[in-house]
Amino acid sequence: MSTLKPIANFLYEVGMLNKTPRSGFHFLGSGEQSVAEHTCRTVYISYVLGMLDGTVDVGRMLKMALLHDLGESRVSDLNHVHQKYAARRQSEAVGDVAATLPFGADIVTACAEQEAKQTPEAVLVKDADTLEWIISLKEQVDIGNERARYWIDYATRKLKTDIARQLAAEMMQTDSNEWWGGEAGGKAWQPDQNLR
Repeated sequence: MSTLKPIANFLYEVGMLNKTPRSGFHFLGSGEQSVAEHTCRTVYISYVLGMLDGTVDVGRMLKMALLHDLGESRVSDLNHVHQKYAARRQSEAVGDVAATLPFGADIVTACAEQEAKQTPEAVLVKDADTLEWIISLKEQVDIGNERARYWIDYATRKLKTDIARQLAAEMMQTDSNEWWGGEAGGKAWQPDQNLR
């Protein structure tokens, strides 16, 4: 490889996703999240859905999930209201990012597959993307923002697969504190009798 400069620039650019806020929270009135935070949990949810499905290429799903909002390093996060008035042009942004990279064609291919939503893997990744929004909204419901319930109902109707709908239903029945021992229980945090 003649130079690693384009790759260094790429790695700096993806750092912008840490600093790019998910703009839907502005309308919700509470909560905040960066695009990178959203991407991280979308990758985990994609892994879960792929493993539960058992028939798909989980590695391909993880790649699509990791890259699904890469273009937002250049176009920012445009929520539904923004998209009504501004051209998204995320595919163009991804193409420009990828043009300088020796593995750029792989990025373009993964992003195009995810955007087309024609393969079982891409459909599951889109459901993972939606489930990440639903779980983020549920966290807001759990701290008292009832407005988020309406948004959850809307997002849930967008889910395409049975496994994603089942997971959404379970998430809605699970308090977001339960995993660590919050109000609903759990065993990750309990007073240590030895500390007394």
